[in-house]
Amino acid sequence: MTLRLYLPQSLGIIINLDNKNKIWLSSPHLGESELKYVKQVFASNWIAPVGPYISKFETQLSEHLLNYHTTALSSGTAAIHLALILLGVQHGDDVLCSTFTFSASVNPIRYLGANPILIDSENASWNMCPQLLEKSIKERILLKKKPKAIIIVHLYGMPANMKEIMRISNNYGIPVIEDAAEALGSTYDNQPLGTFGDIGVFSFNGNKIITTSGGGALVSKNKEFVEKAKYLATQAREDKPHYEHVEIGYNYRLSNVLAAIGLGQLEQLNKRIAQKRLINNFYRDSLSSISEISFINEGKYMFSNYWLTTIMLNDNNTIDREYFRLRLLEESIESRPLWKPMHLQPVFKGCESYLNGVSEDLFNRGICLPSGTNMSQKDMEKIVKKIKEIYAT
Repeated sequence: MTLRLYLPQSLGIIINLDNKNKIWLSSPHLGESELKYVKQVFASNWIAPVGPYISKFETQLSEHLLNYHTTALSSGTAAIHLALILLGVQHGDDVLCSTFTFSASVNPIRYLGANPILIDSENASWNMCPQLLEKSIKERILLKKKPKAIIIVHLYGMPANMKEIMRISNNYGIPVIEDAAEALGSTYDNQPLGTFGDIGVFSFNGNKIITTSGGGALVSKNKEFVEKAKYLATQAREDKPHYEHVEIGYNYRLSNVLAAIGLGQLEQLNKRIAQKRLINNFYRDSLSSISEISFINEGKYMFSNYWLTTIMLNDNNTIDREYFRLRLLEESIESRPLWKPMHLQPVFKGCESYLNGVSEDLFNRGICLPSGTNMSQKDMEKIVKKIKEIYAT
């Protein structure tokens, strides 16, 4: 069944809500290995949360990340929450975080009763601006409120300026949590993202470059951090024959079944990265004649997995971001605005922020194009054709 949505006449847009033939933004892409491993789990009757496939998944993931210690968790959000606990963040502490991100990067700061200090973006990578980061640290220190941690986010698979971020971190002795939820497979100076800071965080949500349906991971070269995270993630149960607890714990461990899915997905990671980059190149080449559209580019030292291909629209009164999105939706093509900055979110109203206007401009003019690796060539040609039609009218 296809539903038709008629928008106000002034827009002149009729949207077909045809989910069967819809081109999604980034849907899961499963192969045969995932089902094979899941069948093995069922055959062994190891459906209980903890099992051998968790260890296998952690080992394989670690091999992609300089053999850093790894623990698989229920979500990237859980990983950030545990990372903050490991770094000693407590009620009333300040934590510096990118404002241009998804709320999951910031919510765990509030879980602990700490204060998010929101830092705007740089134009080059769209990620945290090093100059504003350093400015915020200097000002907080003068107020005798030295920040307890920095959460840096690698958005859409594009590396942040890690050379400067880590220089600042080391100069002021403030630990870094790398939110690489969207950046598995991306590198900076040939080093995997998630391995620069004290703790790295990944997400395997359904729309990520690989998925475990829902899941995440915490990684670190500090073995004690990872062992403590694993302990806290399993309800902080003591090593006793009975149930004994001396700390508050959490139900944050990935299940054995989902780890089996992840193991099959990891086998395809390099292929998926290559596909994402091919999709990005296809859009760049096909839309190069439209001067009103621009793309973000990899900077020096950067290699992006291009998890999502993102574009910026010229600031004009004819074709704005919402008009562009709705015109694609006419043909059941899903697109999405770039992240709405956290300092504009009602839930974080009143948080201290260091702003330069970059993230607000990105939100107002930026949009994510369909980037799923299971799109067909016909799908991609359909998207490009529709975009060209938008700019031809």
